[in-house]
Amino acid sequence: MLRSVQMTSDNKLLKVGDYRSYVRQEPNARWFNLLKVPLAIYSISQPDTTRRTGRFFRRIGQAPVVYDSAMTEFSRRSLEAALQAKGYFHASVHTDVTTRKRKTDVNYRLLLGRRYYVAKLHITVDDERMKKEIDSLSVNSLLYKGMPFDATVLSEERNRIIMGLLNAGYYRLQKDYVKFRVDTVSNDMGIDLTMDFARPVGVDSTKDYERFTVHRVNLYEGSSAFPMSANLESQKVLPINGIIFKSDGKKSSRIKVRKSVYLNHVHLRPDSLYRESNVQDSYSMLNSLPIVNYSLIRFQELPGIKPQLEADIQVVRNKLNSISTELEGTNTNGDLGAAMAVTYTNRNLFHGAEALLLKLRGAYEAIRGLDGYNDENYLEYSAELSLRFPATRLPFGFRRGQKKFMLTSGLSFMYDSQNRPEFHRRILTSDWAFRWRHSSHPGLQHRLDMVSLNYVFVPWISSTFRRNYLDGTDPRNSILKASYEDLFIMRWGYSFIYNSQQDKMQLNTLQSGSSNLTRGWQLKYNIESAGNLLRGISAISGAKRNQNGQYEMFNIAYSQYVKTDIDFVRCIQFDERNSLAFHAAFGIAIPYGNSSIIPYEKRYFAGGANSVRGWTVRRLGPGSYAGRNGEIDFIKQTGNVKLDLSVEWRTHLFWKLDGAAFVDAGNIWNTRDYANQDGGKFKFREFYKQIAVAYGVGFRFNLSYFILRFDLGMKAINPVYSSTKEHYPIIIPRLSRDVAFHFAVGLPF
Repeated sequence: MLRSVQMTSDNKLLKVGDYRSYVRQEPNARWFNLLKVPLAIYSISQPDTTRRTGRFFRRIGQAPVVYDSAMTEFSRRSLEAALQAKGYFHASVHTDVTTRKRKTDVNYRLLLGRRYYVAKLHITVDDERMKKEIDSLSVNSLLYKGMPFDATVLSEERNRIIMGLLNAGYYRLQKDYVKFRVDTVSNDMGIDLTMDFARPVGVDSTKDYERFTVHRVNLYEGSSAFPMSANLESQKVLPINGIIFKSDGKKSSRIKVRKSVYLNHVHLRPDSLYRESNVQDSYSMLNSLPIVNYSLIRFQELPGIKPQLEADIQVVRNKLNSISTELEGTNTNGDLGAAMAVTYTNRNLFHGAEALLLKLRGAYEAIRGLDGYNDENYLEYSAELSLRFPATRLPFGFRRGQKKFMLTSGLSFMYDSQNRPEFHRRILTSDWAFRWRHSSHPGLQHRLDMVSLNYVFVPWISSTFRRNYLDGTDPRNSILKASYEDLFIMRWGYSFIYNSQQDKMQLNTLQSGSSNLTRGWQLKYNIESAGNLLRGISAISGAKRNQNGQYEMFNIAYSQYVKTDIDFVRCIQFDERNSLAFHAAFGIAIPYGNSSIIPYEKRYFAGGANSVRGWTVRRLGPGSYAGRNGEIDFIKQTGNVKLDLSVEWRTHLFWKLDGAAFVDAGNIWNTRDYANQDGGKFKFREFYKQIAVAYGVGFRFNLSYFILRFDLGMKAINPVYSSTKEHYPIIIPRLSRDVAFHFAVGLPF
């Protein structure tokens, strides 16, 4: 049985972990690299595998890994080849195999030697015209004298050269036109590197390299795939702007899509130079349309003197209408409930690939622990209508490179009704926004909210709630009062998301970014501002302030603030079972002008499934402030400055179950002093002392389409208390106070 596999190197600068993937046989998996639980589960099935229970444990467990000397030798050779490809031409790998009591340990010793570098660099081309093309591409070459030899860089340079020539019209070129020769004889540790560009064996050497033009473009559209060479007599043929449009003539395919939509999303044009980038951009642009299921592009060489191509583009359309339902369970501070949503989608509303989405949602929650209220249930229902258009231009007259952008604009409207035992709240929102991303960088996505309107009003407040928390002059309720006044917000905003993992693949739709990043890194940034235009209108029109010193619009005081957020995630994949994730987030929102406090919907809170998990949601902060009065005082536990830090070890356990161990830190603060909120103001000399820390473990059920997450968090540092015993509950925890359980969907970051 294989017990352990280790790798060592005689060069401390070498990261042996980068070569672990070349080891073909690994020992049984350990949970968090400690316990071989999957092997133990498999062993449970051994007494009787004919029973259903035994078969289940065998399926989710892991069989013992029996040492295989052939796999060890194969791994040794693979490691040597990988090291030599990095320039360690004299590298060797030795295996030390030790067997005791039928358990085998393997150690791969990597002996590198000195690394070779490029002393001389040459380029040979078998055609003078092609030599000029390659010389022009060499300005941005990845190769240079003195560089350490690396076969990966050579492969990237080959791809760069071929792609550059394909974008210059040389349609026939492939990777095997570029080869590299290495000569290590002339210099001790330096090599002579030669890049040869020549026709491969079997290609007609008497024929010059040819630059192709696209002579004709045909676009086939239908509801299903069909042969592009099908008989066209029964098909509808319509040339527009040089592109010939054809359909399969099926009754199910008579979904009218304006030809201008295809023209704006196809970058191939008749009598234009062939460019590979135009082909890839056409794929991305067409597949971004909601009405398009997928697309295919094929080229055929046309007979004649001139090198010409005929492009056949096949577009298979999506279903016009669809209805989906969602059922979810909710858990707010222990109050259980359920929600259901029904969504209707039309993907071609005005025959221009416009996507209409209508969503109806209802939610119910049983609220416990409230005294003095007639109804202790929470009821919410909402209606959302959104319409997305495939846009052709960015706002503000931006023109450069717009054809490379997958751009959409959208309008959305939503009405939300919330009935709580303490109050009823109604929210009306509308938004006009642009979303775009570059076709060659799908991981970088932008959103610009041109204008967003929010109207929040409270039509009913219970007498108990009003008497206890809103009436009177108690300064303690200053934040609470502001949170239950009618509110009008008119804002603009800009945000972007960069996901390095998504940037390596082409996406079919504009998305807000994956919430389940498993490797690479992701950066989110957002900035928004509200009330400036309304404040200008008030000043120009000579409007008068109300009794609170605020200007009003439609008899409602409007908000004025600026808010910015930055969120960074880095995931390091150690192997197929283990990874380490880092998360850092910072946000600040500053009220000014017409506002003295940030609207409640825009304020930050700490604790919960995606924050410092040793606290339940909205039960941490601001600063060292200690919440009071249970269900009501959480309104005061909000702030306009946020800091979140996390590190999480993620490991695959067995079957569809993953595990995690985490440490979280963070808090929220206010930039102003509010009455009866001691310790809640952000101060540079004190804020680091008020950072809360939690640790814990979690389980994730990875069901492919979504992840169910269960986290158990424990307080480690509690900023509320000053005494050592209570400030550091990690030493002597009290379970009734220092434990929090969280259930959520998706990873925390």
